Amino acid sequence: MASSISSLSLLLPSLTTLILLQIQTCVSSSQTQKPLLLPLKTQTQTPPRKLAFQHNVTLTISLTIGSPPQNVTMVLDTGSELSWLHCKKLPNLNSTFNPLLSSSYTPTPCNSSVCMTRTRDLTIPASCDPNNKLCHVIVSYADASSAEGTLAAETFSLAGAAQPGTLFGCMDSAGYTSDINEDAKTTGLMGMNRGSLSLVTQMVLPKFSYCISGEDAFGVLLLGDGPSAPSPLQYTPLVTATTSSPYFDRVAYTVQLEGIKVSEKLLQLPKSVFVPDHTGAGQTMVDSGTQFTFLLGPVYNSLKDEFLEQTKGVLTRIEDPNFVFEGAMDLCYHAPASLAAVPAVTLVFSGAEMRVSGERLLYRVSKGRDCVYCFTFGNSDLLGIEAYVIGHHHQQNVWMEFDLVKSRVGFTETTCDLASQRLGFSP
Repeated sequence: MASSISSLSLLLPSLTTLILLQIQTCVSSSQTQKPLLLPLKTQTQTPPRKLAFQHNVTLTISLTIGSPPQNVTMVLDTGSELSWLHCKKLPNLNSTFNPLLSSSYTPTPCNSSVCMTRTRDLTIPASCDPNNKLCHVIVSYADASSAEGTLAAETFSLAGAAQPGTLFGCMDSAGYTSDINEDAKTTGLMGMNRGSLSLVTQMVLPKFSYCISGEDAFGVLLLGDGPSAPSPLQYTPLVTATTSSPYFDRVAYTVQLEGIKVSEKLLQLPKSVFVPDHTGAGQTMVDSGTQFTFLLGPVYNSLKDEFLEQTKGVLTRIEDPNFVFEGAMDLCYHAPASLAAVPAVTLVFSGAEMRVSGERLLYRVSKGRDCVYCFTFGNSDLLGIEAYVIGHHHQQNVWMEFDLVKSRVGFTETTCDLASQRLGFSP
């Protein structure tokens, strides 16, 4: 959500590749070499590809695109559909893809079936560029940023395996986020939701998984089905819309949030507040493109009140009504002596629970010359988002599995550094 709050079209070859994804403003994939300092190992096994990444603000992956190949870095975003790259050199961009240098680059005509039918899941309908008669696409995000350009096909090389004919947006106007500095670090975005143009759909992936280590550390991305996931996983089913609703994103990874606990105390809220209404507002999305977790106003206020009550004498709140971190997180504290006494917050889903504690619960930020710690749940209402969003900060040291065949999301707490080592990667 820095994403869109917003497998491969080809069968994967019979090899397993270990790749490291950098968690910054993108995720990185490599092979049995060390592209971008991320070694890849190949094994004669069925589809799974293993990638590792480093973590800071967003999840990022490095790969090559085009013929001859050009190095690019892309944000891994389960909340977006269309993958895209900056294709026009701008002063604030450090990395772009140049289609003029690639013999395999193929722009999509606007009268083609791909432009007229495959773009059906995009939030903004594709149009015809009157100047060149090519398929024109626009993507927009919750922070009001956007990018637009031409739908095209190109050869993507993920984990050393070429995927010719992969559809993506070759953008000549920039803006994945409203932060110019963050945009400058990456070449584009890798859309991983369930839409017809997402990389997951184009790759025909049965499932994919990732495990995010602590900040500025490495994690693992696994594309395909493999035996390496920690077990047992807790599973919660994916929710699908039976009717079309204006605010319901039907290609998102939507799960059913049923309640929230502070320590072991369940918030006294009617279950109806977690159920999407007739407009689709109120769905719960798992989004790797959003850093923190956001709750609709009434639920956020209830959680905030209970957390304040249980942390009396433990945390000292900053009483500054003008200080709101990230525009939606208004509960911040002076540096605590220890996080051990801070009560955990547990998200209760249908069939599964996700426990958030310690550093995942309070995030260190700067306030002038002071360092303060802000509660990592925010108010969706302050962002103008009609949804609950589970961001990647609360997925740290949690193995996350997206099972497209069985239509479910699985997760379990683990140590992601050890998971990386178990998969054969050592940062």
